[in-house]
Amino acid sequence: MATHRTTPAPGATGLRLEPDLPICQTDLPLDWYQREFKPYAEEYLALPDRKPGTVLAWLDGYMGPALDHFGETLLLVAHFYMGGEIVKLVERYGGAVADSYQLALAASRHPEKKVIVESAVHFMAESIAILAREDQAVWITNPKAGCTMEMLAKDYMVLPVAEQLIERYGERLCVVAYMNTSGRLKALAGRTGGAVCTSSNAAKVVRWALDQGKLVFFVPDQHLGRNTAARLGIDQSEVVALRDPQALRGGFKLDDTAAQGGLAALDRARMILWGSFCGVHTVFEPRHVRYWKERGWRVLVHPESRLEVVQAADGSGSTNFLWDAVLHAPPGSRLAIGTEGHFVRNARELGRQRGVEVVHLTEIPEPGYSAGGCGCATMSRNDPPHLAGMLDLLRRGTPPDANRVFAGDSVDERTGARERLDTAERRQLITEARAALERMIEITETPQD
Repeated sequence: MATHRTTPAPGATGLRLEPDLPICQTDLPLDWYQREFKPYAEEYLALPDRKPGTVLAWLDGYMGPALDHFGETLLLVAHFYMGGEIVKLVERYGGAVADSYQLALAASRHPEKKVIVESAVHFMAESIAILAREDQAVWITNPKAGCTMEMLAKDYMVLPVAEQLIERYGERLCVVAYMNTSGRLKALAGRTGGAVCTSSNAAKVVRWALDQGKLVFFVPDQHLGRNTAARLGIDQSEVVALRDPQALRGGFKLDDTAAQGGLAALDRARMILWGSFCGVHTVFEPRHVRYWKERGWRVLVHPESRLEVVQAADGSGSTNFLWDAVLHAPPGSRLAIGTEGHFVRNARELGRQRGVEVVHLTEIPEPGYSAGGCGCATMSRNDPPHLAGMLDLLRRGTPPDANRVFAGDSVDERTGARERLDTAERRQLITEARAALERMIEITETPQD
């Protein structure tokens, strides 16, 4: 992962900036910027346009000095889903764009990088911090950047229910925490002998747990949980989702109202699912899939989509799976992709370079179909002023403490308020959460039959 580059670079994903391609999706209102970032936002908003030539010339004035200052000790990272073309900007300045699994390993596999700046969501930055060494500092360009799924699975919601499940099922219960969770829930996975998973390795991790005779408590995405169970051949009658976390926004009593079928259904289950979901991926319907398939398109979706959508599609998989499908599709292929809108727009550009036509699954030009190809609003809170400001403030030695990410930090995505653990609590959390992450790595990278 080279980091010292001030000229455009092709990067890992093969994206390139076109002269007339707008850099920014939408501007954040000025009052959404932290005090320290407002001067950069004001300069950015005063630019005459959002064309690359204009935005990049402005960005170079901040990024160049910062890259020269930090040299090879700096690592810039972003996730595939970032909006506002931020992935292209991170790549331009020598950073890496990857999925959540690769991002989690960014610090641990690059010990020479001492300053890690992440343009993605908070739980991803926290995962990097959990695996980082003590001499590596992790920063996020916008601490308010979050995930709707994770917001429905905060520790104060999940932990009271998990405690009741542990009391009922004892050591048989094993927590599998999706990467889209806080470090506090990853630590819960570690305490119960469980593991973290991503959308690409969920089946491997869940199979590993079931092979040990464990009852899996899958947190937080019920749809990834159901799709993983189906992939493993588990009867859906043995997969039970807990009640909708939106109902109480907190822990609830584990009784016959906790899930459809009550406690008897939970006792028969092989997988118990937290009831969270991704607002972006649950807009997809089987009729969207049928529309494109009937017209000869290959349909691929992310496994955070509903089970019936995944079953109707031609294939499903992680962001890496979807990106590789475009990257390796023969010229003339036509792909309808069901996932986050920014990702599909970037995939469409990659497809144009290769003679592959790409559409978003909901982009159906007929009456009766509502468009749902928007990007994830909470993930898209990283933009050029945040990137420029973060690097410039770090270079000056005055970065806001709110942007430093430690394991165990809990951030309110609406207000930016943060709850930070004391040193002893943080060390305990790191021990438990790191165990769950390292278990995932071991399971993922060990060859299986």
